[in-house]
Amino acid sequence: MANEDRSTTPSPAPDPRQDPAHAPEGEVVELCRELIRIDTSNYGDGSGPGERVAAERVAELLEEVGIEARVHETDRGRTNVVAHWGGDGSRSDRLLLHGHLDVVPAEASDWQVDPFSGEIVDGYVWGRGAVDMKDFDAMLLSVVRARARAGRVPERPLVLCFTADEEAGGHKGAERLVADHADEFEGCTEAVGEVGGFSTTVRGQRIYLIEAAEKGMAWMKLTARGRAGHGSMINTENAVARLAGAVARIGAHEWPVRLTPTMEVLLATVADIAGTEATPENAADLINEFESSAKMLGSTITNMLNPTMLSAGYKVNVIPTEATAHVDGRFLPGYEDEFFATLAELLGPGVDHEFISLQDPWESPTETDLVRAITRSLLAEDPGARVAPYLMGAGTDAKHFRKLGMESYGFAPLRLPADLDFGALFHGVDERVPVDALEFGARVFDRFLDEV
Repeated sequence: MANEDRSTTPSPAPDPRQDPAHAPEGEVVELCRELIRIDTSNYGDGSGPGERVAAERVAELLEEVGIEARVHETDRGRTNVVAHWGGDGSRSDRLLLHGHLDVVPAEASDWQVDPFSGEIVDGYVWGRGAVDMKDFDAMLLSVVRARARAGRVPERPLVLCFTADEEAGGHKGAERLVADHADEFEGCTEAVGEVGGFSTTVRGQRIYLIEAAEKGMAWMKLTARGRAGHGSMINTENAVARLAGAVARIGAHEWPVRLTPTMEVLLATVADIAGTEATPENAADLINEFESSAKMLGSTITNMLNPTMLSAGYKVNVIPTEATAHVDGRFLPGYEDEFFATLAELLGPGVDHEFISLQDPWESPTETDLVRAITRSLLAEDPGARVAPYLMGAGTDAKHFRKLGMESYGFAPLRLPADLDFGALFHGVDERVPVDALEFGARVFDRFLDEV
């Protein structure tokens, strides 16, 4: 009998993700539903329930898997959570992963389901915060908990942060953390947060958009003052008329197209799919190629001013001394001077303005190792897709964290149906997120932590 070669090649170690208990997407749906059921409505005036209940639950979920969490309350009930985890000692460049716990209010009578029920209907998790942004909070918690249970500690050290008050400018959340607890973020060179990594469709091609820039924010109160008098008499110093003129000019102004480096890359990607070239002249047409996402992206190529509130007078036959309005201004990185000069022209004489919240725009480089890690993690789960950066017209907590020197990106991955108007769900009625998109996002984010 011939001698038998009994040598064998060692079997590869089993992938802990194949164990249901360690699957990164294992808890994401139920965690999202649980967080939605905790009402954290932010009315902007301090009258809401605050974030403390949600923050304590997040801290508990982290500590259950051995991750120490610290709770920072900046005002009564306005509560933030910070935890440090990961790192094998080979790197000192921490990565900040941040999400906010507050949500905008919801009027239950307008919804098909209770906005704080977290119901699953037609394959979607419904509720306030489903896309803004308890979905990403749930992804992050599900992935981190699964990895901690499996002993899959990422090589790069992480800071996990869940904030209060983002929906009112972050003044009781990220802004206070940066000002009062900067030591929590020592060593953080990059940050990843919300409103990026979601898919949109151009001519049948799925594209994942990575937030790499944000407009600046100028929330302001306008005040016109004049001479009080009887409504039946001539009055050339009518405060209401002065204010109405300024508001009308602001509302009617057509801003020129301005392309930042981030949007040049995105529009070049779209132009390639459409078989054309991107120029400022066809930028709006290329934005319209995004079909259901065109409305969301339409504000990313111009500065903007939108009147949102008006108040004046107390009796029909009395001309008041004062009239006020509120305006939401958003300005592109690199075009701040143009924005404020135009604002001054539009206001005209006799109308003053004061800022309620003024925050800088920002733009991060896109040819980086982190962006390449994002791209690899997405394409591993969706090989036929494309990935491109974009500029977001609204704002996030990234504006505050960048004050500590971090480059920032939005990456909360979701693979969405081509016909879903995702932008309309932010702050909208019947906010919801697909169950399979949540599970996809958790798998992608788990890969990202291996890549980054």
